Amino acid sequence: MSQTKSEEELLVEAAQKDPGRFAELYKQNFHRVYAYVVRRVLDRSEAQDLTAHVFHQALANIEKYKWRGAPFVAWLYRIAANAIADRVRRRSLESGEPRVEVLAGVVAQVDLETIERQARVFQEVDKLPEDQRRVIFLRFAEEKSIREIADLLQRSEGAVKQLQFRGLETLRSRLSE
Repeated sequence: MSQTKSEEELLVEAAQKDPGRFAELYKQNFHRVYAYVVRRVLDRSEAQDLTAHVFHQALANIEKYKWRGAPFVAWLYRIAANAIADRVRRRSLESGEPRVEVLAGVVAQVDLETIERQARVFQEVDKLPEDQRRVIFLRFAEEKSIREIADLLQRSEGAVKQLQFRGLETLRSRLSE
């Protein structure tokens, strides 16, 4: 029984043969990885640095990646979790203060089930109409207020609330299936 390869698996194989093709994987996964990191480090500048590090590591090690059926972003989340844990460890050593509870929290958040659930949510967010997707990303990944989003999108606050509501309702129904 032959199975056809997914588009994502083909992109990974292309990037393994020609690292210049990694750009498409980067574009597809940047927002997911950034959202994952920013929720854990709570500092935008540090989140940007860590996200850049994640993709640098992924590109440097793309040839070692083995397709196992899980979304590619799960591998990126694992790299991100390790980078966050390393950063916590380094800060702990520099300050002389043990941060075991923070490190344990980061490691606990890396279980595969959680990663797969998050990957599914991100896949469903990507399927939303552009306006809804943008509002959901700005609201929950970048944690902007309704007013900030309205200003950015040059829409009324009511329109932004409506887009958010519709997007969340669509996600709820798709994820409950």
